[in-house]
Amino acid sequence: MRTRTAAALLAAGLLALTGCSNEPEAVSVTKSDAKPEPAPTTPSPTPEPESQTSFAIGETADIDDKPNNVSFTATVIAYSQPVKGPQAPTEDLGGDVWATAEVKVCNVKGETFTVSQFPWSLAYEDGTRVEVTGLNGGDLPKPEFPTNDVSVKPDRCVRGKIPFPVQSDTRPQYIVYAPGSLDEPLEWTVPAT
Repeated sequence: MRTRTAAALLAAGLLALTGCSNEPEAVSVTKSDAKPEPAPTTPSPTPEPESQTSFAIGETADIDDKPNNVSFTATVIAYSQPVKGPQAPTEDLGGDVWATAEVKVCNVKGETFTVSQFPWSLAYEDGTRVEVTGLNGGDLPKPEFPTNDVSVKPDRCVRGKIPFPVQSDTRPQYIVYAPGSLDEPLEWTVPAT
């Protein structure tokens, strides 16, 4: 009986000592053999392809204008400076020679839309722009791209040359196409020579 009483007293004393300790409990960290729960998988959204806005002359831009229910293409076929033939532009037009951008716009599918020279311009490295003059006819280079709005039905194209009055000693950096339906203008790089 003494043994049992001594053992019980010893156990009670140990319990009392550990229960009354002023020391904070130590945190025990062990490696778990349990496998982690797999994270719920949600398919990543497919990223939208980044829009291309810069092209080389001869390359075609494919434009899908969903709000206007039309898909069309735009191409700068060639750039020429100076252009032989027409009389030099007058001083009030801002250039001493003519240049032309030969362009083509096609309605691939969708609604009929209109095109004209006016969304086209030349951009220079210093930030200046040369806009179209609105001139047509006479001895300007042929075939001319329409000055006034012309309808383009599905599966049809419009192609022609757009004249620009430019300074003979500088060349533009880009030919710019900026119709109202595009968020960003499209640019075709003009070669240095």
